[in-house]
Amino acid sequence: MSPSTPEVVTVPRALSPSRASDFQQCPLLFRFRSIDKLPTAPSSAATRGTVVHAALEGLYDLPAPERTLEAATALIEPSWQAVIAKDPEVAVVANDEGLGVWLEKARDLVGTYFAMEDPQRLEPTGRELFVQTTLDSGLILRGFIDRLDVSPAGDIRIVDYKTGKSPNPRFQDKALFQMRFYALVLWRNDGVLPRQLKLMFLGDGRPVIDEPSADVLTATENKIVAIWNDIEDRLNTGVFEPKTSKLCDWCDFQSLCPAFGGEPPLFPTINVGSPES
Repeated sequence: MSPSTPEVVTVPRALSPSRASDFQQCPLLFRFRSIDKLPTAPSSAATRGTVVHAALEGLYDLPAPERTLEAATALIEPSWQAVIAKDPEVAVVANDEGLGVWLEKARDLVGTYFAMEDPQRLEPTGRELFVQTTLDSGLILRGFIDRLDVSPAGDIRIVDYKTGKSPNPRFQDKALFQMRFYALVLWRNDGVLPRQLKLMFLGDGRPVIDEPSADVLTATENKIVAIWNDIEDRLNTGVFEPKTSKLCDWCDFQSLCPAFGGEPPLFPTINVGSPES
């Protein structure tokens, strides 16, 4: 294929919370990540989040009496080793601080988790649970829930761990979009409205808790469908413009962004299909 011949790319008729959030943040970011699938540099914060998530997931493999802070912090280093075994290039994220300091910060986040919850009192129904549903429009919604709790009475709680700090109350709806997305998937699958959504911000030990109503989840569904319709229109036109914000300072794609004097790669020929196609 010559450099001037567009590549053919199949884009599934599906959205996850992260891809929907990418599009809302910047249509060009969505294109680079979801269509062009451009690589990104390893991120210290994201990698630390992966390590902490793995440690907390592993903690619940233990019998309840053994779910201690000491046991959880002991899982940090093997979780790190598993990450770099999968992708050795990620190891560079600890270079600036040194691995010992980097791992200790991850252990501190686990310590904050224990200040927020007692894992010995919990028996999650699901961890790193893949969920998926198909809306009436044919759009597939899917993603992974960090933890799903179901009470003896059948009440459902969706829990997500965040290693950053809690948002200003003015921006909580943006933070809750992911959780309402998951709640919508479960609701559409089973007809049961999740009772509680809980975001646990380990960066400052503050939770954000929401009790979603049917009206809120219906509005969330309408928003997601509108996002997809906008994406699909752009797949036909090839127009994914940048949306500049302070988040541009952390973007891996500035060299390809017209807002910073860059030029995106040739837009591919798009085939919209099922996730399996």
